[in-house]
Amino acid sequence: MNKLFSLILITVLIILPSSVFAQKGSFADIKQLQSPQNPRLGFIIHGGAGVITKGSLSPEKEAEYKKKLEEAVLAGYKALQAGKSGLDAVEIAIRMLEDSPLFNAGKGAVFTNDGKNELDASIMNGKTLAAGAVGGVHRVKNPITLARAVMEKSPHVMMIADGAERFAEEQKIELVDPKYFFTQERW
Repeated sequence: MNKLFSLILITVLIILPSSVFAQKGSFADIKQLQSPQNPRLGFIIHGGAGVITKGSLSPEKEAEYKKKLEEAVLAGYKALQAGKSGLDAVEIAIRMLEDSPLFNAGKGAVFTNDGKNELDASIMNGKTLAAGAVGGVHRVKNPITLARAVMEKSPHVMMIADGAERFAEEQKIELVDPKYFFTQERW
């Protein structure tokens, strides 16, 4: 379990409490997912920056957000249960959020003043203090995957813009047309 300690990500935290969900009943009962090897393992996420106030979403839209958050947290949690590393669990959960137009990471990203989607991501292994980050990318489908590659496959901690995208190409990380990130809701 040492490999799971102290993994930090700006948008995902892995902790070891017995109660992991902020709202009772908002996710599947964690006790059903616990295993004898990891009886107190927990995985927590949040859906990004910004403010969504109670009542600003229709009940249907709120349910859609909760469903996607549940899918992401459970995927990360199950990865941990299956013996994957904390970094794997973080990447799996964040990729799910990046692939959803509901959240402002990846598809559904907010626009800059000049009308472009600019994406950033960072990841850190708290045990080793290794870190990787990318900023200002426009074509990287999953910036979290590129941030991890920066951490694990380069001598750098951060890459930005064109240099980060060149590194993504070298690492065979999926690139998309910048139009992929557009959503009418964020425009």
